Amino acid sequence: MAASLPVPIEFRLPEGWLPARPEGVDAPAVAFAAVHPQPDAGFTANITVDGEYRSDAATLAELADESMERLREVAESVVVTHRREAGSPDVPALTQRVAFSAVAGDTRRDLIQSQVYLSMPDIEEPHKRAVVRLALTATAAQHDAVRGDFQDFVRTVRPHTEGGV
Repeated sequence: MAASLPVPIEFRLPEGWLPARPEGVDAPAVAFAAVHPQPDAGFTANITVDGEYRSDAATLAELADESMERLREVAESVVVTHRREAGSPDVPALTQRVAFSAVAGDTRRDLIQSQVYLSMPDIEEPHKRAVVRLALTATAAQHDAVRGDFQDFVRTVRPHTEGGV
């Protein structure tokens, strides 16, 4: 069963990507998943969306570090290869790219995960905020080919409004 997000969001999937049932180690926390139509060497690139409410003062960098610690529990050679803060003071964001080795489908694979963390303050309770994480996971060989699709996806993510867009 998919998790729910702390705030409703809307987005558009890149052309050809298909909604999928969240599966795997982090599946209970995943609210949405999509897969690329062309696997690479038996691994299917995927986009996942998860999130949580936070009432602590942890920075997005600290939350990204927590995510890396969880990844280290199930993967090997976890290395952050790129990290950059983005967004605005009102709606901060952080992007990072992580290289790691993990077993998927009985085969050890070199994978890359691009992550985007979005922080949205709770208007009624400013000490609380929703943090949404968007992630693309692909083989090292396929990552660059699907990264543009992920960037297009990220650009479409926004808080859901009653009237929609």
